[in-house]
Amino acid sequence: MAQNSAATNLRQLQAFDVEDSRADENSKSTRQCYDDDGRLKRTGTVWTASSHIITAVIGSGVLSLAWAVAQLGWIAGPAVMLTFSAITYCTSTLLADCYRVGDPETGKRSYSYSDAVRSILGGVNAKVLAIIQYLNLFGIAIGYTIAASISMMSIKRSNCYHSSRGKNPCHMSSTPYILIYGATECFLSQIPNFDQIWWLSSVAAFMSATYSLIGLALGIIKVAETGVLKGSRTGISVGTVTQAQKIWRTCQALGDIAFAYSFAVVLIEIQDTVKSPPSEAKTMKKAALISTMTTTTFYMLCGLMGYAAFGDKAPGNVLTGFGFDNTYWVIDIAHAAVVIHLVGAYQVYCQPIFAFVEKRASQKWPKVNKEFQIPIPGFSPYNLNVFRIVWRIVFVMITTVISMMLPFFNDIVGVIGAFGFWPVNVYFPVRMYISQKRIAKWSGKWICLQVLSFTCLLVSIVAITGSVAGVFLDLKKFRPFKSDY
Repeated sequence: MAQNSAATNLRQLQAFDVEDSRADENSKSTRQCYDDDGRLKRTGTVWTASSHIITAVIGSGVLSLAWAVAQLGWIAGPAVMLTFSAITYCTSTLLADCYRVGDPETGKRSYSYSDAVRSILGGVNAKVLAIIQYLNLFGIAIGYTIAASISMMSIKRSNCYHSSRGKNPCHMSSTPYILIYGATECFLSQIPNFDQIWWLSSVAAFMSATYSLIGLALGIIKVAETGVLKGSRTGISVGTVTQAQKIWRTCQALGDIAFAYSFAVVLIEIQDTVKSPPSEAKTMKKAALISTMTTTTFYMLCGLMGYAAFGDKAPGNVLTGFGFDNTYWVIDIAHAAVVIHLVGAYQVYCQPIFAFVEKRASQKWPKVNKEFQIPIPGFSPYNLNVFRIVWRIVFVMITTVISMMLPFFNDIVGVIGAFGFWPVNVYFPVRMYISQKRIAKWSGKWICLQVLSFTCLLVSIVAITGSVAGVFLDLKKFRPFKSDY
């Protein structure tokens, strides 16, 4: 009996050991599925991060590069683009080191740019960044409204011109098209989590690639047909424009190029998708180098080929320079791609503003969260929120009215690019890096970083001044709400 009891106890202990072993294995397996912050394991690589950056960067800003190069010329144009490229890469590497607070391998993760600023520099700086970001997003919404309306109008004009066999110049106002775009965005703004629709980013990437490549190809074809590279070493000459216009346009061109290179605002979010080891910072620095080189090559081709094709007469939106020849249907496709891209991109960029206002409103007035379910046959019920409907429509209406008052694409792009470039792309990355790495004040590295930041501040001030002056100069030729093209 004693032997049987001992055997039974042994079997029970063995069973417990097996169960404990299985529990340990399950626990280990579970731990392997999650990162150190408890979130599902990140799987991003150098190549996925690079593709995310390229997708985020290459957009409507590429359309104004030919105009920017036309203001600067064959020497300064490429030089400025390469300079902005180098600055963007440098500050991106600084920002990559700020993803984890403290230790680069085990420090606390930041899930967004504002999280990184809050963790390293404090809440006041995070609020300043938020204000700048929201103003920048507001400006982007205006710029996208103008760009989309110009593309819609260009399609109408080219078809009008060909249907009249060139007898009708087809002058028309951009106002109706801005209103059409605004009405569309009013509707789309009511779709919950529109920016999180899974296929949206893929469509946006495809459309931006479509119109950018068409613009590049048409520039190459136009140069090949004439066999002449238009333009000059110093850009548009005094005489064609006044001395003051030359100065303001040169300054504005800096803002246009800055707008095309701004991606720091999404860098931390992209870095948060990268797996480790190796450390996320090492991976992100490689991704920043690859994406910066790729976008710079693409921008140089688009900007320089557009300038070579049109010379000093390069339009603010390069696609509008091609419209009335036999390839008009190709350009119509490019303009349609611009519209489709910007319809979705507007919502993606405005969602943070919507979320911020609605969150603050619900904290102050809890009753604004009240929703009414509207049954929709064949679909899930729509949760109607009166505050959300009214506030979002008002926001879209404001951007629409401003766009009708100031329908100058490259001017607005210059203002947005100049306003956001220094604080978002240079100042905060430099300050966070100095704090993160505890760089001694007045050391060589500290001085170099401060000189970089101060120089970029001066460039931004010059670019803002030029872009704002460009708006006022254009207002002398165009009357608000009555602009004709």
